[in-house]
Amino acid sequence: MLIGDFEVTLIRHSVYWWDGGAMFGVVPKTLWSRKTPADELNRIEMGFNCYLIRTGEQTILIETGLGDKRDARSRERMRVPAVTDPLASLIDPDSVNIVVNSHLHWDHCSGNTVMRRGRAEPAFPHARYIASRGEWEHAHERLIRDGISYLDENYDPLVESRQMTLVDGDFEVVPGVWMRRAPGHNRDLMVVTAESRGQTFCFLSDLVPTAAHVQPSWVAAFDLYPLQAIETKSDWLAKAADQNWICGFGHDPSVDFARITRDDKVQFAPLSL
Repeated sequence: MLIGDFEVTLIRHSVYWWDGGAMFGVVPKTLWSRKTPADELNRIEMGFNCYLIRTGEQTILIETGLGDKRDARSRERMRVPAVTDPLASLIDPDSVNIVVNSHLHWDHCSGNTVMRRGRAEPAFPHARYIASRGEWEHAHERLIRDGISYLDENYDPLVESRQMTLVDGDFEVVPGVWMRRAPGHNRDLMVVTAESRGQTFCFLSDLVPTAAHVQPSWVAAFDLYPLQAIETKSDWLAKAADQNWICGFGHDPSVDFARITRDDKVQFAPLSL
């Protein structure tokens, strides 16, 4: 997808199957299953979606997907193949200048590092990694509510080597590419925007994990602050609709890019591109 002078490419590292009830919270299955059908174990298909932004001077990777640290039992539970090509095999790891993590849940950053000889080493050796300091600090709190979502091998070695930069609040990655705080899913989730020549791409991450989640009240049970998530989502989707942005979702298994339109009945609707 061309965004002004930028080129944006989806890399869907893999697909997996996750509990539908967890992904839609209090929304009845009779409603959400019309948009995304479930299997016999109530799981819905989802994607580990990463986006590559080429600005002409920099190659920026947003998210790094599944990685190589999940054991066989976890992969079976998610219906992920026992052998999955690492993200670094799908793109040239030496070509990536910057890696951006919207947040540090394992399903968004496990490809940051690869395990070699029992050690976590950077999967993109020449890249500068960027993540939220507040999110990194929260990861180490190991709260009973979401501690299982974090795996230190995905980021701590990079922080220790100073290959990962921890930022406070909104941050301009390169001219035109921003990380902006969008709380709700957790306190320090970052939405990533890329703007060039009056056009904007917006990676909504887990604020809107799939196209089926564009209704503001359809929030996942994983969201730590559901009321704030609804408010934040409404604000971002209104901007996307009114300014004709092209959007990407963190986990949609089939929608690569979409525009957001206003809808009299459900407030917002996705238009797949």
